Amino acid sequence: MTPTEVTRELGVDVALRWGTGYDTTVRSFVNIIATPKGGTHVAGFEQALTQTMNDVLRAKKMLRVAEDNVVKDDALEGLTAVVTVRLAEPQFEGQTKEVLGTSAARRIVNTVVGKELRAFLTATKRDAAAQARVVMEKVVAAARTRVAARQHKDAQRRKTALESSSLPAKLADCRSDDVDRSELFIVEGDSALGTAKLARNSEFQALLPIRGKILNVQRSSVTDMLKNAECGAIIQVIGAGSGRTFDIDQARYGKIIMMTDADVDGSHIRCLLLTLFQRYMRPMVEAGRVFAAVPPLHRIEIVQPKKGQDKYVYTYSDRELRDKLMEFQSKGIRYKDSIQRYKGLGEMDADQLAETTMDPRHRTLRRINLSDLEAAEQVFDLLMGNDVAPRKEFISGSAATLDRSRIDA
Repeated sequence: MTPTEVTRELGVDVALRWGTGYDTTVRSFVNIIATPKGGTHVAGFEQALTQTMNDVLRAKKMLRVAEDNVVKDDALEGLTAVVTVRLAEPQFEGQTKEVLGTSAARRIVNTVVGKELRAFLTATKRDAAAQARVVMEKVVAAARTRVAARQHKDAQRRKTALESSSLPAKLADCRSDDVDRSELFIVEGDSALGTAKLARNSEFQALLPIRGKILNVQRSSVTDMLKNAECGAIIQVIGAGSGRTFDIDQARYGKIIMMTDADVDGSHIRCLLLTLFQRYMRPMVEAGRVFAAVPPLHRIEIVQPKKGQDKYVYTYSDRELRDKLMEFQSKGIRYKDSIQRYKGLGEMDADQLAETTMDPRHRTLRRINLSDLEAAEQVFDLLMGNDVAPRKEFISGSAATLDRSRIDA
């Protein structure tokens, strides 16, 4: 027996029609035999359809540069097609002859369909060009709908995951679901948390303690920020996301109040918190929903107060204390010499903290606005940034102007 090469002819007939619907119907035949499970001729047809459609759409700039290529399902949406090949001695896979296995059929059908489909899509005659454009617009619309549906599904999956995840255990949440009324106090330290729990109104005031100073997000990456336990807890509790995905309508609280000690460390922590909000939750600041609590520095106890006069008077700065003492002396009001100086929120009793800092009827809140943030960011860049030379120059130039009495030593 001598093997000989035999040249065979393969005829290709393809009929296509796109409709306005979304269902796809593709029938394939080999000679007069139906191949309901396709085969190499159908694979060649689908490959040519997808590749040619992408090439023409890119050439005509109907797909934007940032958009992904269309996929097979996009091109097949609404398509009714018949693919027929004629050849001698076809090879089938399996005994039922439902799948064509002749390898050459794929390449030949790919070439024929690609050539003819490209000629149709790039036709210059008015009627043919209009038909081709309608087909291409339908394919592009299908691709964009697919991408939008995928993004929506991903967003829903992420949202469900976040909703199902438990909030931090250290959060002392409030009972009210009214966002406009609810308040979140970010409290410095666990010691102040115990007092704040007794001082708060648990109906609408929630507490989240932070331990020490949070990460300096001014010179940290987003990944480092999210890995930081304190930053992650704050973002998770507020519940509106961060950065570009921040949605203020999803925020769980109407007011965010930073309650830190009235000392240098407290100011530093407040500055770090402000930087976090400015960089990753800026709409909260723009909406005027971020505040700083103003705790008192001193408590003066009045001796034998008159009717209608408070027994305790609170002052919020050394200058205010001096003015208040001079006023008492001029009016003959007696007070105890042992004036209490608060070094931190933890030194206050619950009644004192509620009266001075947490009760909406008596407290003082400082609303944070954008000018405050921008000034804080500039100072923070100077004092905590990566550039050493400007910081050294600032310290050297400002040393002579420092009031040494302000140093708590």
